[in-house]
Amino acid sequence: MQVYVLLFNAGTDNEGIHSLQANGRNTVLMFENEDDATRFGLMLEAQDFPTPDIEAFEQDEIEEFCEEAGFDLRLIPSGSLMVPPDSAVEEMAWDPDGEYVEEVPPTADESRLSNEELDDIRQRLEKLL
Repeated sequence: MQVYVLLFNAGTDNEGIHSLQANGRNTVLMFENEDDATRFGLMLEAQDFPTPDIEAFEQDEIEEFCEEAGFDLRLIPSGSLMVPPDSAVEEMAWDPDGEYVEEVPPTADESRLSNEELDDIRQRLEKLL
């Protein structure tokens, strides 16, 4: 099956794949539908991310890449509205300007969400119901 992922600097020596980070794990999103991936990419741009390229791959190719890289993956079904998190990691393992940056794990204080952030997440989840 063909899936779509978001790449930054596609086709260069400094290519990076978009992933979400939670609990110290990176998760690559595989979209079944190109339009859904494009919509997600536009929302990332609105959050001041670099412009992503939407690239088609065979699902097993992405699964193999994620296994080798130690990433989790998530298949986003066609028609799903996937919304990027409100916040991004402070330090990335990929530098848009071309240099690899070692990822720095957050300290215990940095990884805790404030009560305001938790309340905001609860409210958004309740709206989904």
